Amino acid sequence: MLSKTIFLVEDNPDDVALTLRAFKQANISNNISIARNGEEALDMLFAMEKLPAVVLLDLNLPKMDGLEVLKALRENERTSMLPVVILTSSMEDRDIAEGYALGANSYIVKPVDFGQFATAAKQVGLYWLVLNETPPKQ
Repeated sequence: MLSKTIFLVEDNPDDVALTLRAFKQANISNNISIARNGEEALDMLFAMEKLPAVVLLDLNLPKMDGLEVLKALRENERTSMLPVVILTSSMEDRDIAEGYALGANSYIVKPVDFGQFATAAKQVGLYWLVLNETPPKQ
């Protein structure tokens, strides 16, 4: 079963603060869980009673990178259909291709400008928390 929690996997404290500020500005008041590295993300997700509505996953993480996290999520029956949005600064074609090949639901390059980032965060929140329908029995 999915909750309406957002699960943010981000190691950069400035990007965490920026994301939280953007969600607050967009009036997205859902609970936000934060993991600071790939291993912590998997430990937290696999231990959750209710999975989050969406995972916002950075690629450049310590201990285990985002693509490894995504692969592990897709290999686990319980988390295989969990919505995962890659939210990263990488515009590398190989990262985009590999992210989708591993089962990412979306790939978003973080805008540098806060106004653009806030707009992107609002759109991500509205789509994944309000409009998106999740598969049954998660």
